[in-house]
Amino acid sequence: QVHVVESGGGLVRPGGSLRLSCAASGRTFSLYVMAWFRQAPGKEREFVASISREGWVTTYADSVKGRFAISRDSAKNTAYLQMNSLKPEDTAVYYCAADGSYSSRWESYAYWGQGTQVTVSS
Repeated sequence: QVHVVESGGGLVRPGGSLRLSCAASGRTFSLYVMAWFRQAPGKEREFVASISREGWVTTYADSVKGRFAISRDSAKNTAYLQMNSLKPEDTAVYYCAADGSYSSRWESYAYWGQGTQVTVSS
């Protein structure tokens, strides 16, 4: 079992940047695929990005491709989501998820953080 905690959310102007962190504890970090999802008010939870156990493979939603970057640091047991060129439509609660299978489906992830709010507004 792994426990994950997100941090780094906040209020940012359109065009700005934020970096989210997801700190993992419990079982060996390298055993888990890490992913980010987001959920805006009144909308379903949607996939943002995922990264393989070794960090060699990444996948992005079309809506964030070229603007967001997912990474992981095994020495720190932490995954990151660097978000650049933020848009108002990126406003959502961002969730970190972990599991053994590489997937863009939220149903495939067993371990979730509490979420961190990202608001993009002028």
